[in-house]
Amino acid sequence: MAETVKVPTVTLKQIAATLAEKQGMSKKDANAFLEAFIATVTKHIKKGDKIRIPGLGIFVVRKRPARMGRNPATGEPIKIKASKKIAFRAAKELKEAI
Repeated sequence: MAETVKVPTVTLKQIAATLAEKQGMSKKDANAFLEAFIATVTKHIKKGDKIRIPGLGIFVVRKRPARMGRNPATGEPIKIKASKKIAFRAAKELKEAI
C-alpha cells in the first residue's frame, strides 16, 4: 500500500510576509500589493488576454467547444456545454528550478 505524502500549502499571507521581510516593507503593504496584483491578473484573464510573467510562466484562456459525452453511470449520451478554462505553462526557469 502506497503512503500519502502531505505537501505543505503556502498561503497568500505567508508569501506577503516573506516579501515584506525581504523588501523591508510592512506585511499590510505587501498583502495589499499581492491582492492588487491578483485583481489585475484576474481582470486581464477575464478579457481573454494572455498573461506572461517572466521566470514564472504564461496564463492563457482556452476555449473548449461544446461536445457530446456519456454519463459514466448509465452510458446515456449527454451534451457538454462550451466552456473556458485557464491554462498555465510554466517558464523554463521555473521548470529547471524543480
